[in-house]
This record gives sequence, structure tokens and C-alpha cells, in this order.
Amino acid sequence: MKLNKILAFRLIMSILMIAGLASCSKKSSSKNASRATGWNVDSKKGSKSKKQEAGPGLVFVEGGTFTMGKVQDDVMHDWNNTPTQQHVQSFYMDETEVTNFMYLEYLDWLKQVFPPTEENYKNIYEGASPDTLVWRNRLGYNETMTNNYLRHPSYANYPVVGVNWIQAVEFSKWRTDRVNEAVLEKNGYLKKNAKTQDVTAESSFSTETYLNSPTSTYGGNEEIVLKGKKGARAPKAGKDGKVTEAKNIYAQRSSGIILPEYRLPTEAEWEYAAAADVGQREYNIYKGQKKYPWSGDYTRSGKRQSKGDQLANFKQGNGDYGGIAGWSDDGADITNAVKSYPANDFGLYDMAGNVAEWVQDVYRPIIDNESNDFNYFRGNQYTKNKIGADGKVEIVTKDNMKYDTLSNGRVMARNFPGQIAQVPVDEQETYLRQNFDKSDNRDYRDGDKQSTRYYNFGSEAENEKQKEEKIMYNSPKHNVTTDSLGKMVRKYDKSSKRTTLINDEVRVYKGGSWRDRAYWLDPAQRRYFPQDMATDYIGFRCAMSRVGAKSDKKKSARN
Repeated sequence: MKLNKILAFRLIMSILMIAGLASCSKKSSSKNASRATGWNVDSKKGSKSKKQEAGPGLVFVEGGTFTMGKVQDDVMHDWNNTPTQQHVQSFYMDETEVTNFMYLEYLDWLKQVFPPTEENYKNIYEGASPDTLVWRNRLGYNETMTNNYLRHPSYANYPVVGVNWIQAVEFSKWRTDRVNEAVLEKNGYLKKNAKTQDVTAESSFSTETYLNSPTSTYGGNEEIVLKGKKGARAPKAGKDGKVTEAKNIYAQRSSGIILPEYRLPTEAEWEYAAAADVGQREYNIYKGQKKYPWSGDYTRSGKRQSKGDQLANFKQGNGDYGGIAGWSDDGADITNAVKSYPANDFGLYDMAGNVAEWVQDVYRPIIDNESNDFNYFRGNQYTKNKIGADGKVEIVTKDNMKYDTLSNGRVMARNFPGQIAQVPVDEQETYLRQNFDKSDNRDYRDGDKQSTRYYNFGSEAENEKQKEEKIMYNSPKHNVTTDSLGKMVRKYDKSSKRTTLINDEVRVYKGGSWRDRAYWLDPAQRRYFPQDMATDYIGFRCAMSRVGAKSDKKKSARN
């Protein structure tokens, strides 16, 4: 009996020791303990993994591999659709094209913040406004669209047109700032309703300015740019009675709430998203290549509920933009309201027809997959923040704003007050690098001197005249400026030796439009247009890069 009591006592002591060791182990593996140093790290300051939230209007597109440039028909013989295998990272894309209502929100903001009646800002609103005259035709009566398409509420949910590539890029930048401004207000880093009540030309919000110099945002107004998150406790006095100012009192990238920038999608991203081959995936293969963003070889629906309905808005034939009265083929003659046709397998609407869409890329006939087959994009122009004489970033003001005069004479603002001035990267960033060696990479491997058939390695430097005669793309070089009175000074290139329209200022646009035949609805078809010109059939939608995990959900072999 005594022996049994001793054994029982030892068993109880062993259990208590094991429990104590487990408790110590649990404490030492605290959630806040750094795996690098063992120090206690407050997970609220950014060490905790946080999933990216989709911005307003965006749909998640899971990345993957696909065959870019593969078309089923090539009756035009453009020789610019050589199939290449490409891989695209996951990203987000607008569910629909940018509508008139969305763009008018941008114009109204510009008009409120930068009044056109003030001399310093008179060109900002005008430079951002769509060209409504694109609807006019020498042998057609289209004044109704010229006067009403942009602003009449009947067209509010129709895709915006008359917007050139540069304007689309500027809208994307504006949208980035407005979305992040709302996010920071929601999380208590900005004064409530400051974005509408306190914003002025000299007191506005820029995402990059906030991240690099928070105290310069809203003109340095501390009543708007708040120190610390909503609900954060005020710092307490120490034993010596002194109050230590809290660190990281402004939101940072590590806070996980500031979204990446809205931008135009790259050509590879747009084509991948439009094709939506994921809808035909089984296990690790695609079951065939789609001709259009939907399955099948026809433009009409084969589903029982909608059999015979057109799946996109396009030109049916000569003099046929919508079908006969009473039962229209596609329900539209010009553009149509977004979401009028079924979405593709990524949940994206109007990736064929309605309006064609700008993408980021500079146009070249060949996609150079030998140089890169991952996130392919031609058009990189690397810049950095301009640092002033005081060693701080230089903030744009009304006195140092820059304007550009486009080839058609339109004047557009290059930057807005409150933003950080940008300059091209220099040798300090490029010296001895292997991945890039200059700021402007638009003509890399196809248009620079080394790409021409005249290039002779090791030869003596050529003079400017010889360089001009032996460049890859000798497109016309018009020069349009404005004089001190604001009048256009036009200098046209009258040379008879120009052989192409391709240069570093032409951009790719994708997808067919209401003006196009079904041939152009193929996602792999590609065309180009000058970046500073607009039409009545090109619109755009925005994209946003995905940070973090490639996928949103757990995988299964079949689905």
C-alpha cells in the first residue's frame, strides 16, 4: 500500500512538471515573439500577415500561364500576333469599363479643387476633359452624341470615350489617391470629410506624398493629417514625468491598409483576363483555346435561356450596327451600358465589343519573349522622387507645376500641387546593374541603336544626321508648342522618307468595339494608336497589382 502511494505521488509530480514545461514552452513561443531575434514584437505594427483587400470596382484575376498572341483568324496578315508562352502574376481588374459617371466624378473633383477660372489652373480641367468632337463625321449626323453622350444621365453607365491614353493614365493616378484617401479616413489617419470640405489646390492628398512625407500632405495641416490611428491610446508619462512621443504615428506600407496604385493593365494582363481560359481548365491543362472571351466559336449564345442572343456589341455588317428594329441583334447601335452582356469566366464584362480599351504597352510588332516571359511589358520609364536643396522631397506647387503640349495642341498638366516631383533615374541607380541600365526602356531590343540592321559594334560614334537616317522606326516628328500668348505653334514634319507610324508614343489597344467586325473580338488581336489622340471607340479600364499570395482559395485538381 505504501509503495502504491509513493508511485502515485511520483506520477502526480511528473504530470505537474510536464505541464509546467509545456506552459513555459507556450510562453516562449508567444505570437508576438520574433522568429529572427526572439524579441517580443507587437503584431499590430506590421509583423502580422495581412491579406490585400480589393479596391472599389475591382475583380480578382488569378495569374498563370497562357499562350499570348494566338489568333484563330488572321485575314489582315498583320504579322504582329506571333504566339508566345507568357506567365502573368495575379492582379485585379475593373469589373467593367470606366463609365461616363465615373469619369465625371474625376472632372467634378478637378473643377472644384483647381478652378478653371484661375490663371494657374485654367488648363487642368480642359486638359482632362474628353474630346466630345470624336463623334462627328463628315457624312453623318452625330451631333446628338457630341452634345449628350458624356453628360446626359441616359448615358451615365455607358463607357467613356474620347479619352486619350495620357488622360486614362492620369485618371488612374487620381483614382489611386482618392481611394487611399478614403481608406486612411476610415481608419482614423485623416480628419473625417476633409476630402470634400477641406481640400484645395494647395491642400490636397497624394498617396506617395503621404508615404514619403506625411507632414507635407494637405499642406502640412496637422488638424487634417492625424497623428495615430483612430482609437489609439495617448502616450503616457514615464517615471521621470516626460511623455515619449509615439513612433510610427502615420500609416505606412507596413500598415497593410494602403492599396497599390490603380493603373492601366499591361497587354499581357488584358489578353490573359479577356481570354479567361481558366473556365476551360481541367486538372493541369486547358481544354482548347477560346476564340472569344466566351466558350464556343460563335457570337450568339447557345444556352437554352438566352439562345440566339448576341454576346457582345459589335458591327454585324455593312450598315448593320445593331440589327433590324423590333428585335435587335445586340441591343445597341453605338456603345451600350456596361453589364449588358454576360461576364466571362473571371467575372469581367465587355472584354469583347462595346469599346476597345487602352493598355499600358508601347506598340511593337513583335513580343520579345526571349528577353522576358514573366509579366511582359514594353514601356518602362523609371523615375525617382526629386530631392530639393534641403535634402527633402520636392513637393509640386502652383508655381512649379509642369504642363505638356500634345501633338494636337491640347495642353495637359504633368503633375498636380501636393504631389512629389519626379525625375528620371540616373547613374546612381543604374551603375553596374544587370537588369536595367537606363531610365527609358521603351525601345529596348527593338528600336534602339543596337537593334538596327546598321549597328556595327565597336565602330566610331556617328553624327546626328547619320543616326537620324539609320534609326529603326523613322516615323514623322511633328513639333507643336504654345507661345507666350497661348497660341499653338505648329511645325509639321514634311519629309517624304517616312515609312512608318510606329514610335515610342503609340500605344496598344485591345478588344473589338461597336465599330468593329467580329474579327476584332478575339482577345489576341492587337492594334495601335497615338497616345495623345482619342476616338469614339476606345475607352479603358483600370487594373491593380496583387501583393501576397497568388491564389485566394484552396485548390482542387478539377476546379
